[in-house]
Amino acid sequence: MPLEPHLFATPPRAYSTRRSFLQRAGSGMGLLALTGLLDQEGFRASAHAETDERALHPLAPRPSHFPAKAKSVIWLFMNGGQSQVDTWDYKPELIKRHGTELEGFDKNTGFFTGQVGPLMKSPFKFEKRGQSGTWVSEIFPNIAGHVDDMAFIHSCFTETNNHSPALFEINTGMSRMGFPCVGSWVTYGLGTENQNLPAFVVMYDTLGRGLPKGNASNWGPGFLPGIYQGTALNGQGPPMDNLFRPASMTDKQQRSQIDLLTRLNGRFQQENPGEAALAARIETFELAYRMQMTAPDALDYNNESPATKALYGIDDPKCTHFAKQCLMARRLVERGVRFVQIYSGGMENERSWDGHQDIVKNHAGFALETDQPIAALLSDLKQRGLLDSTLILCCGEFGRLPIVQKGGTGRDHNPHAFTTWMAGGGVKPGVHYGETDEFGHKAVVDRVSVNDLHATVLHLLGIEHTRLTYRFNGRDFRLTDVAGRVVKEVIA
Repeated sequence: MPLEPHLFATPPRAYSTRRSFLQRAGSGMGLLALTGLLDQEGFRASAHAETDERALHPLAPRPSHFPAKAKSVIWLFMNGGQSQVDTWDYKPELIKRHGTELEGFDKNTGFFTGQVGPLMKSPFKFEKRGQSGTWVSEIFPNIAGHVDDMAFIHSCFTETNNHSPALFEINTGMSRMGFPCVGSWVTYGLGTENQNLPAFVVMYDTLGRGLPKGNASNWGPGFLPGIYQGTALNGQGPPMDNLFRPASMTDKQQRSQIDLLTRLNGRFQQENPGEAALAARIETFELAYRMQMTAPDALDYNNESPATKALYGIDDPKCTHFAKQCLMARRLVERGVRFVQIYSGGMENERSWDGHQDIVKNHAGFALETDQPIAALLSDLKQRGLLDSTLILCCGEFGRLPIVQKGGTGRDHNPHAFTTWMAGGGVKPGVHYGETDEFGHKAVVDRVSVNDLHATVLHLLGIEHTRLTYRFNGRDFRLTDVAGRVVKEVIA
């Protein structure tokens, strides 16, 4: 029988000689030997054990990389893009140069490239407040009383001038969808103290103005397991779907149903011991049951004292909706919830902090909704001894231009500069870090990227941002990608 032609084919270039083949094979043998030694010493077993434990109990509390300054986070998100020059970044040069052209301005900076106008001074008065001498816009009379507890970063910038990609970037570190958000990364890394409540809760606009652009992708888990998805409370009606069992069902009946599901799933798990995700699914049924017992009380602010309700402005129609959300946020972190994010403003331009046409009407209106509740949240956390362990973070997806947008009295998007403030949770009080230019157009001194901001938040939670990774598609991903610097100047 004739031999096959391919047996005489020229060997691949990589193995052109027997010597090169043996050399490469020998290197591989060494790696196999190393793997065996690690296995004998228990290193691989411990890594597998950690993975299996996380799959079995995905929300169990986990140790931080180093002692944490904060246990939980409340992120106040000013959706739409708050103007830095009309809130926290006072620029007297804008007053002097009002109505003149901004020399060298790139018309492609904002979103509406054909509506570029001259410099426009802030229509709001600024005043120095607190011992820190912080310049504060008149639209925040209540928050102004807390500036000595706050740290301001005036030199933040982002990479995009459009809402959806900018929202994705500030939430996930990437300007495209499909990546885990900050809340998902934090709960993946640390778990949560209260196993009867969601680890990560999101509250969006309740006045019918819609979700932020990008919708639930802003609080999605990306390629992380789905259990790290943010739990969004409903804008209308019950705060959570199926929060209450049907009136026709007793607790005993529901408990029997859960027990039956557990037995059936447990039997299947015995037959398929490698299915670690199945145990996590069993846990989700138990969590849902426990939430029905615990969440109604956590989300019911009616038992708060009249003085507390008045502090937040619950009965003030101008800010009722945001006041309720801030009060619920305090109740949640008080009960061990790890991460809470509250969105101020909805989907479209003037229905959020997106003051393209009239910055006075837009920003003054949204400040009226948020000023008292945010100030109350800071006061309430402080008097309850919770501010030290709760990091408050406040920013939007980008800033706004110091020039007027033609056709109105508003401002277009500005990716080059925005202000972020933080309080509590190990933040150094009363400090200001970074600077923009004389017009508030670009961050020029100690610039802080979104990766830097995320690294700082993780650091305050006791997480080394380069060590919080998840393997996906053959690569170890992290929130800060391949960048990120902790802004230690704002850490106490």
